[in-house]
Amino acid sequence: MNYFNLNGKVSLITGASSGLGVHFANVLANEGATVILAARRTDKLATAVDAIREAGGKAFAIPMDVSNAESVANAFATIQSEHGGVDILVNNAGVADDPKKFLDTTEEDWNWVMETNLTGAWRVARAAALQMNSNNTAGSIINIGSIYGLHTGVMKVAYNVSKVGVVQLTKSMAMELCRKNIRVNALCPGWFVTEINDSYFSSESGQRYIQGFPSKRLGKMEDLSVPLLLLASNSAGAYMNGTTLTVDGGLIESPI
Repeated sequence: MNYFNLNGKVSLITGASSGLGVHFANVLANEGATVILAARRTDKLATAVDAIREAGGKAFAIPMDVSNAESVANAFATIQSEHGGVDILVNNAGVADDPKKFLDTTEEDWNWVMETNLTGAWRVARAAALQMNSNNTAGSIINIGSIYGLHTGVMKVAYNVSKVGVVQLTKSMAMELCRKNIRVNALCPGWFVTEINDSYFSSESGQRYIQGFPSKRLGKMEDLSVPLLLLASNSAGAYMNGTTLTVDGGLIESPI
């Protein structure tokens, strides 16, 4: 049995213009899902969609600003009209500020991170759940958290709190929505190279930091592929609900 077969499923991936979002879209498309890539940067979406189609996948782009309620509502209306609704949501859109001490964090800094990472995640998850419920869809919602939602770190207070919120959002949704045949789980990556952190991990300081990891390496994109599919598939992950699945090489279990 192919537990990861997603033929006939419609998957929405937010924050899909680069990094993890693009990878997630490719993983789901490779298993037969129709993938809808959503982000503010529509120029980069077009490039990602073209690449998936050239590889034989089914992909579409849709503009979505998760911090704007009207933008989210319009996107889900389009998905309903053109694709019949979403079966799988990968709630991936997120931002991170430059490292900053707590006393130097302004209200503007705090609000910028929270509006995207937590309020935006709630907004998109709610829209997806409403659509799934209306369509009687056996859905899967995957909120992309972080190890910083489970373990603390310095110089990133707004980001840390936003990801703790995503973990609790996941658990609360899971307890209520399972009765409507909608599973909700969180995928919590450790350190992976993205546009946000590439320059740091290429530096001498970043390389020293990596040597302190139990695995002494950063995560590779393919390390997230099977965990994503496990949560997305109603065959493989049918009894997984409210889970926070970490993929971090054991980083948050490091001795102190």
